[in-house]
Amino acid sequence: MGKRILVQRRGRGSPTFRASTHKRVAPAKYPNLVLKEIMDKVLKGQIIELVHDPGRGAPLAYIELETGERYYTIAPEGVHEGQIIELGGKASINVGNVLPVGLIPEGTTICNIELSPGDGGKIARSSGAYATVVSHTPEGTLISLPSGKTRYINDSCLATIGVVAASGRTEKPFVKAGAKFHWMKAKGHKYPRVRGRAMIAALHPFGSGRRGARKVTTVSRNAPPGRKVGLIAARRTGRKKKK
Repeated sequence: MGKRILVQRRGRGSPTFRASTHKRVAPAKYPNLVLKEIMDKVLKGQIIELVHDPGRGAPLAYIELETGERYYTIAPEGVHEGQIIELGGKASINVGNVLPVGLIPEGTTICNIELSPGDGGKIARSSGAYATVVSHTPEGTLISLPSGKTRYINDSCLATIGVVAASGRTEKPFVKAGAKFHWMKAKGHKYPRVRGRAMIAALHPFGSGRRGARKVTTVSRNAPPGRKVGLIAARRTGRKKKK
């Protein structure tokens, strides 16, 4: 009889698999503002501090508005502590400023984009990520996403001008396994992760040193814990045929 496999142990929620979220700084989102009130004016704020948030690749900017409200948001490339940023429909098109996408000129690079007005920002938030305003249409603003796909966004959704900071983060090698371990631990990921095929048959459904016919990796959504590994409820398998 084998021991519980990794996916079973993860499901129990023990500290081994739990992300240390108590070390995180704060959620990164836009302040709760009534869009109608800022659509025809400019609200100014100052970047008080740029901080690192464990488990997040991009740095955060701690901003204080002239109203006295403070909030954390994703820092774009090129901003600095003490910089004055603008928020509102009449804000200038400068890096770090926040405007509704419907008022941003075509061809502008933007990041931290809301999917629905007031959600705080959902798209292009990882380090080095950005989207581009393609056109303004009656259906909404068409933007090109980091994946290359295009999508219509409500004109009232807020976005930050610029590219998310720390774009070179992925180019720096980890060098040591320990550095990778601590980075993964901050994100709540188990590291190192061993392939099922490398295990013995008693420890994993795919495990075995025997060569030959490989076990089918597609598994039912209703499979019991311990068997539910691989392609869960896959709609299709194999290579895609070229059209």
